[in-house]
Amino acid sequence: MDPNGFNPTILVLATEACAYPGADAAGKAHLEYGANVYVFRVPSPVLFPEDFYLRTYARGIDGILLAACGSDCPYRGAYDRLAARIDRLTGRMKAGGLEIARIRLTAICTVCIAAFLKEVRQLDEKLRGIGPVNRQIASALQIAVRREMQEAAAARHNAPAGASV
Repeated sequence: MDPNGFNPTILVLATEACAYPGADAAGKAHLEYGANVYVFRVPSPVLFPEDFYLRTYARGIDGILLAACGSDCPYRGAYDRLAARIDRLTGRMKAGGLEIARIRLTAICTVCIAAFLKEVRQLDEKLRGIGPVNRQIASALQIAVRREMQEAAAARHNAPAGASV
């Protein structure tokens, strides 16, 4: 724990094809990273909509590391779509007053143990410097993004067949 009493909570979304094996190898090698880091194996972080990240912050996660496959992703175009989504998200975060340093997108391969540990440590250090997430700001942003997503879905549903929205 930090001497100031703040120990950031970090969520790592690690792709099962690349990054998770790297994170798992770090554990098997008994290499340490903080107990404040929660690693979840996911097929691809692109499956999570923008409001997921904001809802995560609103519930007390201080930082998110998206450990993806990069150009080696087995899902065609997924990394590019993820990068575009995170660009939109960080734009919203910045405009809404939430620090964009709370989220990192990185490519980690199956044997990138040192790279995985470095990314986790760097995010942990950055979060200790900026402090706890402002849950109220994150919640307000999440509600706004969710509303936009619902309105866009309703517009697509109500559009005439063949029309682009």
